[in-house]
Amino acid sequence: MASKPISAEAQVHSGEWQESRIAYQRILGFAFLCAIPILIAWGAIRQVVSLALTNDTYTHIPLIPVVTGFLIYINRKAIRSRISTRWQPGVLSLAPGFAAVIAARLGTAHLNASQDLSLATLGVVLVWIGAFAAFFGYASFRAARFPLLFLLFTVPIPEPMLSHTIHFLQVWSAQSAAALFSLFGIPYLQNDLVFNLPGVAIRVAEECSGIRSTLALLIMTVLAAHMFLKATWKQVLVCLLAVPLSIAKNGLRIATLSALAIYVNPGFLYGKLHQYGGMFFFAAAFLPLALLFVILERGDSKRVESK
Repeated sequence: MASKPISAEAQVHSGEWQESRIAYQRILGFAFLCAIPILIAWGAIRQVVSLALTNDTYTHIPLIPVVTGFLIYINRKAIRSRISTRWQPGVLSLAPGFAAVIAARLGTAHLNASQDLSLATLGVVLVWIGAFAAFFGYASFRAARFPLLFLLFTVPIPEPMLSHTIHFLQVWSAQSAAALFSLFGIPYLQNDLVFNLPGVAIRVAEECSGIRSTLALLIMTVLAAHMFLKATWKQVLVCLLAVPLSIAKNGLRIATLSALAIYVNPGFLYGKLHQYGGMFFFAAAFLPLALLFVILERGDSKRVESK
């Protein structure tokens, strides 16, 4: 008995079902592989969450995966259209990722607690990146590489690197403040991080380093550069300017509060402007960057129109 030929419509439905089944398999495999390092490094993950909730330096960490998910969502069509079976490049990230997670869990790297925490977090991120490349293909990974690499901002800065970074910001913030004191004719004597000013003496403490605002400005700049600038050199330029502008902002804050303490009221050194005025001074660094973005983005727009 001859079998009936399969209609074109049935073939289409069969093909769509097959594609959907493969897509779900990819997603489930990706989710399963991403869960493995979390289970291995569960203690470290809990510490990172606690750090993000209790340490002002790391309040940005919970937002990073959210931003990554949003960027992948808005670019989902381009990512989906590039799905392939080329999984081998994912191993380049999976292998060191799992090695880092296991080394941090077992303590075989002989690092301090802060470094183990950073190593475990870095390992988890590398496994996630490798899992994406393995299950969705190298071309899809290339389409999603920025949001995936953006996850690296979840890695806490380990000691002693964090202390060195804070000290660097302290020193250069003090130099920035000294330059402003000289510019505005405020007499001062400087001894390292200590300023002797008329009637008051101040020290640029770790809390005045601006590490939190510097990280925030850098992360915002990296994200905005990716979203609004096309040329790589323009993206690199604005990102390189983020830290110097943050240092200049810190110097402006120190000089402003000191001048107000000298000429108005010493209470400005510990008053509301000192405690809650961070956003005002943050804007002083953000506005020049925003202006530069407008100039560079306008150049891109004119180049597109000329074509």
